Amino acid sequence: MSEKKLIIAIDGHSSCGKSTVAKDLAKKLSYAYIDTGAMYRSVTLFAIQNGLLNNGNVDESLLEQKLPEINISFNYQPELKKNETFLNGVSVEDEIRGMEVSQNVSRISAIAFVRKRLVELQQEMGRVGGVVMDGRDIGTVVFPSADLKLFMTTSADIRAQRRFDELRAKGEDVNFDEILENVKLRDHLDSTREESPLKQAGDAVVLDNGQMTKDEQLNWILDVLKEKQLL
Repeated sequence: MSEKKLIIAIDGHSSCGKSTVAKDLAKKLSYAYIDTGAMYRSVTLFAIQNGLLNNGNVDESLLEQKLPEINISFNYQPELKKNETFLNGVSVEDEIRGMEVSQNVSRISAIAFVRKRLVELQQEMGRVGGVVMDGRDIGTVVFPSADLKLFMTTSADIRAQRRFDELRAKGEDVNFDEILENVKLRDHLDSTREESPLKQAGDAVVLDNGQMTKDEQLNWILDVLKEKQLL
């Protein structure tokens, strides 16, 4: 394996399994994993909890004032064998994956001052390399010179089914059609927003994982790293 600590950027559409494969890759390489989507979801949860987001409308001036109060961190929980997201010292891993946050996160992530602050934090987290970072604009904005850029996607129906199964497994009462509409809406909002829209970097390698298992995805990425002589 190369001694150089790589920066690996994984971008793509919502619910296409970016976080899952990023975690597996980080573990395989003994790298840090940074879930940028969880950061935007945490800001969204903060806005909901503090009455800054009502009926889809964001009180942007108050959110900007309160932004310095938001502290987001990631910790690996050995007893749970998973990474957890902490908002101001409290684990919010389950809360940020719920439908209320999912329905509003694209609005929060479209706000310029939110993106500016979180991009600064992400760049600091990955400054020394040895990181796998996933999101919407990692290869285009956060780390345009990343050693490897991946763009993950698959059909909206497959992504909605995965999200439906995930939420049902957690005991949530969810509707597939509602989730499918949410996936399509997020695609539209993420791709058309003015601030750092979702788009494929020109030098990104595309991974359509619709018919691939977790292990197949991981091995595919490891093969790409070897082909590029990065491992």
